[in-house]
Amino acid sequence: MPEQRPDKRLVADSFSRAAATYDQAAALQRAVGSNLLARLPAEFAPTELVDLGCGTGYFSRALQARYGQQVIGLDLAEGMLRHARQTSPLISGWVAADAEALPLRANSQDLIFSSLALQWCPDLARVLHEAYRVLRPGGCLAFNTLLEGSLHELRTAWRAVDDFVHVNRFMPAEELHSILATGEFGDWRCEVEEHQLYYQRLGELTQELKALGAHNVNPGRPGGLTGRARLRRLTDAYEPFRTDQGLPASWQVAQILMFKPA
Repeated sequence: MPEQRPDKRLVADSFSRAAATYDQAAALQRAVGSNLLARLPAEFAPTELVDLGCGTGYFSRALQARYGQQVIGLDLAEGMLRHARQTSPLISGWVAADAEALPLRANSQDLIFSSLALQWCPDLARVLHEAYRVLRPGGCLAFNTLLEGSLHELRTAWRAVDDFVHVNRFMPAEELHSILATGEFGDWRCEVEEHQLYYQRLGELTQELKALGAHNVNPGRPGGLTGRARLRRLTDAYEPFRTDQGLPASWQVAQILMFKPA
């Protein structure tokens, strides 16, 4: 039986609560989003742009600065959109939206940019179909997503403690490639980056995940608070991963460009 994906309403609520703390903890998000932005062809000059899963609006502002065009910021989390409105006075288009049912006309956009948002969508194939519908011929969907293997150290450490689901599940690379290959986009490319962040204490990682709104929202997660004894066992199980730089947290990130035929 396939693993269940997170409930998108739980995801939206989690990110809404994290809006005020997100930017201070988003080093990885900014790095991989900047890498995605840098992959867009230099000659590509979109005039109608969407930042899908815009969060606090960081890349909405970056897209506007790069292309000199107004950007529509779409996000499922109302709290993120409220924060984006307050911190991005030069952008007026902030819309609550589901990536699987975009509130946009067919053939209306040149670029749909989405950084570390689509891994929370239960049906990626549906998202790609919607993006294809909305893009003009020659338009581009640029997105990145987390893959299986992300946070494998934390997942392994929790397995030494109990059998609950404590770490968000992400799509295997093989499943992602299958979805990309069987969709409507004929021209696409996918590259995988590996990132490692380091922490002196495990609590720094878990607090950062909470600040980002990216803590566990999967079916099968435990209810209630985690006791001190279980946290000590988790800490002890994580310690064998420590290096001279600290406790590592690994992330597997797929960077993808897809072009609608002109």
